[in-house]
Amino acid sequence: MRLRDRLGIDERQQRQITWLMELVMAGVLLVGLWKWEIPIIVNAGVALAIAQLVPILERDYGVPLDAGLTLWITSAVFLHAFGTIGIPGGDSFYRTIWWWDHMTHALSSSVVAGVGYATVRAIDEHSEHTNLPSRFIFVFILMFVLAYGVFWEIIEFSLAQGAALLGTGTVLTQYGLTDSLMDLVFNTLGAVVVSIWGTAHLSDVSQYIEARIERRKA
Repeated sequence: MRLRDRLGIDERQQRQITWLMELVMAGVLLVGLWKWEIPIIVNAGVALAIAQLVPILERDYGVPLDAGLTLWITSAVFLHAFGTIGIPGGDSFYRTIWWWDHMTHALSSSVVAGVGYATVRAIDEHSEHTNLPSRFIFVFILMFVLAYGVFWEIIEFSLAQGAALLGTGTVLTQYGLTDSLMDLVFNTLGAVVVSIWGTAHLSDVSQYIEARIERRKA
């Protein structure tokens, strides 16, 4: 049974929550524009763009992203954008709530893991010459997410150093080596969750990718 079934949240309620989060992200973007704070503008703008990309993929390309998957992806970008602003008049949640950064990393990495999982399952099902054991897929997803996490930490470090040299506010903040290591730990946690429960939630997406591969091959 899926988590949303256990919680008793139907498809209509999931879409309403998604729309509400998009409205809040738009509000965060407006606050950033009003205060002219580039980090808030960039983070909220990118998050809102990703949230709008989801229905475009579903409507224009036929990607089977149901209400639950849409809510999952939107939640990841929403919590990141909302964390950059925090409570009005106060500091960002990333600075005031110690677990906020860990939560957003785990959730974001689970989305990345979902992309990797759906793709590798589609390749496995598509090719008659490929037979990937479940243990291999589990390890692959872990390595895929860890590679993404290291790349992300390099981006954060580079942006922070560039901002320090230019004397401007950084779009992404790195809080030191210990924080980076903890980020990788929670990235791995998100990957483990997807590796274990991916079949229940991502089978339709895997089948879509497999069908696309079949059409391109034909």
